[in-house]
Amino acid sequence: MAELAARVTALEGRAYDGNGISLTPLPSASRLSLRAPPASAAALSETLGFVLPERPKSSAQKGARSALWLGPDEWLVIDDEGIDLAQLCVRVRVLHSAVDVSHRNVGILVSGQRAEEVLNAGCPQDLSLDRFGVGAASRTVFGKAEIVLWRVEETAFRVECWRSFSDYVFGLLEKAARESL
Repeated sequence: MAELAARVTALEGRAYDGNGISLTPLPSASRLSLRAPPASAAALSETLGFVLPERPKSSAQKGARSALWLGPDEWLVIDDEGIDLAQLCVRVRVLHSAVDVSHRNVGILVSGQRAEEVLNAGCPQDLSLDRFGVGAASRTVFGKAEIVLWRVEETAFRVECWRSFSDYVFGLLEKAARESL
């Protein structure tokens, strides 16, 4: 029997650290695309362990699990410990759609004093603290790729993008980090 090769992550070996900015590929995580009407939110919240956010650009977090509001009935749920989120939602007997997108997405941590500047090289949103504070999250674009952007700390953002665009997004972030000063 042939031995299977170990799976290599999309951004294996990529990182950048310098000039007040760090770009760090994040380890694998469980991700769930969750859609549900307002009447189902309470039951899903109970199962996930926190109240799903209900306002635009908001997020909720408990431990290693987070939910990012993407629309009136849509969330991206991330569990950095790898808990099978879809399996959790199978038990919930309310109207909802829970699709595991763990292998579709890649996370990149953009951190440092120049994080806003580097992200604004390809993202049209106003990322100033008064407009996009800690905990803010939204679906947006970076260059020509759709991303989900989440401000996790004052000077740190988590970028979630599709695996097929991860090299492009990372490359554009790195170019902005190297060029803009």
